[in-house]
Amino acid sequence: MAIIVQKFGGTSVADAEKIRRAAKRAIKSVEKGFQVVVVASARGKQTDELIADALELNPNPPKREMDQLLSTGEQQSVSLFAMALDAMGYEAISFTGGQIRMITDSVHTNAKIKSIEAERIHKQLDKGKIVIIAGFQGIDEQENITTLGRGGSDTTAVALAAALGARECEIYTDVDGIHTTDPRIFKNAVKMKEISYDEMLELASLGAGVIHTRAVGFGKKYDVRIHVRSSSEETVGTIITHEVPQMEGVVVSGATVQKDMAKIGLVGVDNIPGNAAKIFASLANAKVIVNDIIQTEVSAEKANLAFTVSISDLPAAKEAVEKIKQDVNCQSIFVRDDIAEVSVVGVGMRSHYGIADKMFSALAKAKINIDSITTSEIRISCAVAKDQAEEALEAVCFAFELDKSAEERTGGS
Repeated sequence: MAIIVQKFGGTSVADAEKIRRAAKRAIKSVEKGFQVVVVASARGKQTDELIADALELNPNPPKREMDQLLSTGEQQSVSLFAMALDAMGYEAISFTGGQIRMITDSVHTNAKIKSIEAERIHKQLDKGKIVIIAGFQGIDEQENITTLGRGGSDTTAVALAAALGARECEIYTDVDGIHTTDPRIFKNAVKMKEISYDEMLELASLGAGVIHTRAVGFGKKYDVRIHVRSSSEETVGTIITHEVPQMEGVVVSGATVQKDMAKIGLVGVDNIPGNAAKIFASLANAKVIVNDIIQTEVSAEKANLAFTVSISDLPAAKEAVEKIKQDVNCQSIFVRDDIAEVSVVGVGMRSHYGIADKMFSALAKAKINIDSITTSEIRISCAVAKDQAEEALEAVCFAFELDKSAEERTGGS
């Protein structure tokens, strides 16, 4: 029998009624002839509440103990889910990450999955049971409980789907799929029928919060078909899959905006081998996550180097570059904490020209100045003033017709 993995986020299991609704989803799949594995997150804001409790007792709690604590939220959810299914007349069994031997490394609060022993799950499925597994958690080789960090339950679900050879991994959320952009900002955003792994990885890394990048990365690596859909509506959502030829007909699939950004520039750095390495080693030691990097050669002797970070990383980033300033003979450092980044993404960029022209022209028409530009093979990002971020997003959405379906934009091809 084919296996379906279904993941329910915190809002989808927030109370008894929502757990029953999610349980009915699992039952429907069983009635269609599938073996069903459910992955559940902690209910509602329970993880946030546990973090607050910890910080009240200790402003710098040991990470191992944080994993012990935070893993309990998912354990409650899966037990309650199994009880709901039992009350509905269906056999179910819940497991923690440790019980199914989801082995991770030992990086507490942000562990990476190394292996999953699927045998125990298969045995229960073959007995006709629905298997419910706690998301977000595993154990290391010393039997310590670990957690997978932000988006951990998504990652658990896709990893399980890969290990079990599941037909599909369904990610149930409080939205009905993946849209061309954030519908809360651009009211005319359209739900996409499908999107490639590469496009979704770019969009997720640029702030689209529907599914985490690590989960999409797992899907791409192990060829897991991911279906993002609504937990409250009986509708088809968005399929994340491998790139197919018709996707190239859509030049831009989606757009994003990241508002909580900052930019640091190092002016007049000695233009010699090793200086960039020194700067980013200092940032890495400070555990600063760098987004985009722009380097410009001013002369044979000097270069300017700038990079963007999350606003939350700005204090640590400033401290890190101040420490290295003398070593790289930097003339001055400037900081902008009032910028946002608007991006367009699409695999069609590989086979079409004029994308940059259209984006820059749209921003110019809206009288929005571009601070800096970065690109990848399927992405163009522009840093703009934070107070113009939403206006910039709307301008590029209309320019690339992201208020229309893919079929409308390609003439139905």
